[in-house]
Amino acid sequence: MDKPITPCLWFDGNAREAAEFYTSVFPNSKMGEIGLAPEGGTPGNEAGAEMVVEFTLNGQPFTGLNGGPMFTFSEAISFQIFCADQAEVDHYFDALVAGGEPSYCGWLKDKFGLSWQVVPTPVLALLNGPTAKVAFEAISKPEKIVIADVQAACA
Repeated sequence: MDKPITPCLWFDGNAREAAEFYTSVFPNSKMGEIGLAPEGGTPGNEAGAEMVVEFTLNGQPFTGLNGGPMFTFSEAISFQIFCADQAEVDHYFDALVAGGEPSYCGWLKDKFGLSWQVVPTPVLALLNGPTAKVAFEAISKPEKIVIADVQAACA
């Protein structure tokens, strides 16, 4: 296989905007090539419109496809961001939820409708073993996870 497995995200005309937003949030990220719809256009794209946007997030390649309004994101697919500390949790959650909406257990939908899970790694150990029930109750709110609050609940 010459290329890594690359997620392709379907957008309704705003793939470049999304790619520029995501590359501003994650380190080791960059914009890639932008492909235009061919002469005669394609479903969802007039000729010359931006159709395919390549970008990289923290070293992982992605493709954004301006495919039109017929498909949208759902929570069935989400991207996990594992965070070492509260500063990382705050950075990613706050940046990605802006214009979107928080959900339970550190999940959120960004302003493009894409689902993310902002996962503090110090909480993962608390979700196993004797503290699992208490830890799960502590993260079961429609907001970002606060590591100290989960640790205090489990103490």
